[in-house]
Amino acid sequence: MGAVAVGVLAAEEGAGEAEQFDRTLAMLRERALGSRNAFELVRSLVVEVGPRFAGTPGDRAAVAWGVRTMERLGFEQVRAEPVTVPRWVRGEAAGAIVTPHPQPLVLAALGGSVGTPEEGLRAPVVELRTLEELEAAPGEAIKGRIVFLNQRMERARDGAGYGRTVPIRTRGAEEAAAKGAVAVLIRSVGTGNHRFPHTGTVRYDPEVPRIPAAALAVPDADLLEMQLAGGAEAVVELRLGSHYLPDVESANVVGELPGRELPGEVVLLGAHLDAWDLGPGAVDDGAGCAIVLEAARLIAEVAGRPRRTVRVVLFANEEFGLSGARAYAERYAESLATHQLAVESDFGGGRVWRFRSRVAPPAVPAVASLAARLEPLGVEWQGNRGRGGADLRPLAAAGVPVADLTQDGTYYFDVHHTADDTLDKLDPGDLAQNVAAYAVLAYWAAETRIPLGPAPTGDAE
Repeated sequence: MGAVAVGVLAAEEGAGEAEQFDRTLAMLRERALGSRNAFELVRSLVVEVGPRFAGTPGDRAAVAWGVRTMERLGFEQVRAEPVTVPRWVRGEAAGAIVTPHPQPLVLAALGGSVGTPEEGLRAPVVELRTLEELEAAPGEAIKGRIVFLNQRMERARDGAGYGRTVPIRTRGAEEAAAKGAVAVLIRSVGTGNHRFPHTGTVRYDPEVPRIPAAALAVPDADLLEMQLAGGAEAVVELRLGSHYLPDVESANVVGELPGRELPGEVVLLGAHLDAWDLGPGAVDDGAGCAIVLEAARLIAEVAGRPRRTVRVVLFANEEFGLSGARAYAERYAESLATHQLAVESDFGGGRVWRFRSRVAPPAVPAVASLAARLEPLGVEWQGNRGRGGADLRPLAAAGVPVADLTQDGTYYFDVHHTADDTLDKLDPGDLAQNVAAYAVLAYWAAETRIPLGPAPTGDAE
């Protein structure tokens, strides 16, 4: 053990306690790596609940699953904290190329899209590669047409291609509507080539009309692209039955391992319980729910009560508006300063390869000392440039320290937001490695005497 690591834990108790602490971390790693418990938790969620989009009967079943699972695993103070969520209904979705060569299209409405008229709509297509091309296009080239945004997403271990491509989904409809388009079709934001469309949220500008928006499966985007490449005008017919119903109630599911010395200070392990309606959400984010539940359970089994409270939060409605994240930040606004660290698992089940933090600068050497405890898992420390998961954004903005345990996302976007997000895409050994990393980080944060915040709220270095 390095001198810094000893100092972080043993300045008051001496090296003996630090050595015992290191043995505990090693035992957490060993127990996690030898277990299939995380995989069995995902299996339970997928089999017993399945699809669980915000506000649906599946969402209510997922909340009940979360409560009974936490109670079964031995968590204390288990509760469902009410969250109001929007209720959007997908309805039917159908499309076809009418000319030059008639063929059906496999597509899905983007989350939040308005529907078409009941009889559908038919219009010529204009193809643009990027959102920037759409913004630069003259209005006369767009008005009265269906805009086809045909940007390919690049595969990357850290998922960087998603951030570069997803604006066509989130902002394409509002930009096209501002220029008079009647609908938007996008190439699915994903890296696979299977014939499943990738859904995801679309954003509308309240100052412009709302137009229907849908994602084409990748092979169908290829088909439309090839028909357009022939030089003839392409006409597409589109019919979407999507619409909104009144808001309904869901819940964040919360359970705790109360701290033995500082129960008012919290280490938060989070994941989101909801999933898009197209599939059972095994990867996004059933895997994350299982990882954080098992990491906390393992801490209790191996080490008993940690110094601080470990709180697991299964957030409501991450996919369609971060409702649970905002509700949590509001509910605990007066106690956010007591959050020692927050970390979320929401990038599937690939092996963790990178560790980053966003903590107060004086705490960085202490956090860096943890790298040696993660190295046996193949995890590399990459500094104080963390961002936290999507559900942690309101907390990070308030100065709560956050950390990232970045998973290998090379194949994550093959199934992201599709019907193909199923249990067979997860590897039990990879999930076990995740559990080991989360358990080591959470236990270290719960035990160290070094306060980790308040964290920078701008770009961390």
